[in-house]
Amino acid sequence: MTLHIPFDNSYGRLPERFYARQGPAPVPAPKMVKVNDDLARELGIDPDVLRSDDGVAVLAGNAVPEGADPLAQVYAGHQFGGWSPQLGDGRALLLGEVVDTSGTRRDIQLKGSGRTPYSRMGDGRAWLGPVMREYIVSEAMHALGIPTTRALAAVTTGAPVLREAPYPGAVLTRVATSHIRVGTFQFFASRQDEDALRRLTDHALARHYPEAEGALGLLDAVISAQAKLVAQWMGAGFIHGVMNTDNTAISGETIDYGPCAFMDTYEPGKVFSSIDQFGRYAYNKQPDIMVWNLAQFATAILPLIDKDQNTAIEVATDSVNRFPELFRAAWLEVFRHKIGLADVEDGDAELIHRLLDLMAKGEADFTNFFRALGGNDAVDQVLDREAFDAWAADWQARVDRDSGDAADIMARANPVLTPRNHRIEEAIEAGVAGDFAPFERLHGALAAPFDEDDATEDLRRPPAPDEEVRQTFCGT
Repeated sequence: MTLHIPFDNSYGRLPERFYARQGPAPVPAPKMVKVNDDLARELGIDPDVLRSDDGVAVLAGNAVPEGADPLAQVYAGHQFGGWSPQLGDGRALLLGEVVDTSGTRRDIQLKGSGRTPYSRMGDGRAWLGPVMREYIVSEAMHALGIPTTRALAAVTTGAPVLREAPYPGAVLTRVATSHIRVGTFQFFASRQDEDALRRLTDHALARHYPEAEGALGLLDAVISAQAKLVAQWMGAGFIHGVMNTDNTAISGETIDYGPCAFMDTYEPGKVFSSIDQFGRYAYNKQPDIMVWNLAQFATAILPLIDKDQNTAIEVATDSVNRFPELFRAAWLEVFRHKIGLADVEDGDAELIHRLLDLMAKGEADFTNFFRALGGNDAVDQVLDREAFDAWAADWQARVDRDSGDAADIMARANPVLTPRNHRIEEAIEAGVAGDFAPFERLHGALAAPFDEDDATEDLRRPPAPDEEVRQTFCGT
């Protein structure tokens, strides 16, 4: 069977200083792990052909399909606040773009496909664990309704990858509406390449925000998208773990799942990432960090906002300063739904924060508590029963004034399942040993995160003390 992918590659038509063209590095013995059938069909690709020998060869980087234009994108970025003037795709290649069945342009990227000019000291490869983690978590995020990159396929390579020890090599095929980052703009801004900034701005506008006008319109659109995205992260108990500017997508999609995690016990300052030693990217700091990242984006495109620098700074600052208000509105909408409210009242924020304080003090499980809210299971997760009863009385009075169906709203806002760290680690451990049944089961359950199913009850349980995963790792 011959693999046909309907490529139409717009990024490759930008000037060559935007990327480095090269093909993927072949691997010795690729084998299929998983194909995302539904996503393949959205992209106009036959999933059965992806599973064929020809398909596996493409997904592993052993063959380049007709119409592809493999390239590594260049970008810069602030990593944990420190400036890196040149980063780029060090272990990934953009195979090309397709216009999917809904008319949306999407990138198809191989992650773990070998060294590029931007690999620095890295080997350009990925091992199976991070590939499985990104596949599980990104698809779970999609099922939760949170904007995200997607996983089209995962293959093993038949070659070991040396990290702390030798691990099975793997390649993830990732799909995104684009891989343009804040750091992409920073790269050209740092070189005072206004022509490249203008071309990149025009490309991003046409691709993501055709209703917006000019650099300021792009800035405002990105600010709005990121405010909504981070609010959704907070509502799911998600911690990105490495919110560098090169990991902040202009599209408003979640990108670069490295040391990411979902909270079990609700802790506002929770950090999982092993490389986030000072808690810069803790759960409750994510909104503030996004403001900081957006300020760097605004700084990068100042020359396009207004030729007078002082005017550009003033206008861009006003835009960035609107993020807290936009985020607060988005956050309130998310958490109103989590407690079953459809309408807006002035006291809602206080009511929600009172509940979160009780959850933190009682070390309540974030996912299970909200799913059980209104029942005895939720009450059992708080230590201060008297304070919870007082809150519940105020909440019930607020629900009684609301026009919505609280039970229905909560059932659609609060998932039964999220990708718990210990279950992901179990799936990875089994996968490394050659058993992908736990991976398949976990992925399948997370595809319907709001459905009650007795068969997945074990996947809902918080970890026992000896199962708890306290740190997650980048995997590069």
